[in-house]
Amino acid sequence: MNDMDIGVLLPTGTAQWGEADDPRELVAFGRQAERLGFCSLFVNDSLISPRIEALTMLAALAPATEAVTLGTAALMPFLRRPIQAAQSLGSIDVLSGGRLTVTVGAGFPGRFGRPLYTLSELPWERRFARLDETVALWRALWDGADSFHGEILRFDDIPPTTRPSQAGGPPIWLGGATPAAQARTGRTYDGWLPYPPDPADYASGLRNVRQAAADAGRAAEDVTPALFVSVRIDDDIESGRRALDAYARATYGMPLEELERVQAVVTGSADQVLQRLGQYVAAGVRHIVARLGALDLRSQRDQLERMADLIPAVQKTDPRPGGSGQTPEPCSRRP
Repeated sequence: MNDMDIGVLLPTGTAQWGEADDPRELVAFGRQAERLGFCSLFVNDSLISPRIEALTMLAALAPATEAVTLGTAALMPFLRRPIQAAQSLGSIDVLSGGRLTVTVGAGFPGRFGRPLYTLSELPWERRFARLDETVALWRALWDGADSFHGEILRFDDIPPTTRPSQAGGPPIWLGGATPAAQARTGRTYDGWLPYPPDPADYASGLRNVRQAAADAGRAAEDVTPALFVSVRIDDDIESGRRALDAYARATYGMPLEELERVQAVVTGSADQVLQRLGQYVAAGVRHIVARLGALDLRSQRDQLERMADLIPAVQKTDPRPGGSGQTPEPCSRRP
């Protein structure tokens, strides 16, 4: 089976809605993506702009979809109390029949991260240790633990937590690309979801992840290599860049030139987008999470259909033996 998966980020933020859009259409958007052949539906998590809260969106999608993976890209656990978050995530996994994947992150310096810690009444310092301990706590609770004693998080007499459908709980990916994050991914996480602007950086980072996994006695297959990438399929690169510039300004308050210095951005004609995504696949990516560069739900649906048309071709760019040139399976993971 070809295990090159392609998913889409749902436009849950108000910056991606037009004035006449109804956010309740997001559930129908998710069902459409599943019908079109996408393997996963992801949602992001932030307080920098109004949006449908991530876990609320996944709970709505769980009974409305049948086979797609439901994921976060990325959940910021510090925004929630850890035991209650474990309960919510376990519940979504149960409601979806074991289709949840949780990507986590610790936030970023500047306005996208540190102020959110202040709102959450948590210290900015040791945020990565707190993140890793939170994940360890979740896994312990999902295995039935009634206490947890870490360096930062310590709990006794924990009541029973909802057990997920997936044994041991849903896979947990890390959304970080620093050398330290790569090492932590290899040691303890189930997947890696960065967004490097250069495919060569992805390849070198993945080598670091796999080396850390090997040093920890894990197999390379224990860590899913994924990519978060903004995509706009247009007539040509210049028209796509104009649309993505409007998207970057509406979403982040910054021009495209600034955004693409830190995030993977792909635009142009369908052939140009395919060629660029193929470079990431050649670098080792096996699960693409595409954020569609459009600012209203009608345009989002148009981009969704254009991206869906590329799914078979992207899957055929898999360079591994048996990956290229064969008819791909719709998705590698089924519940």
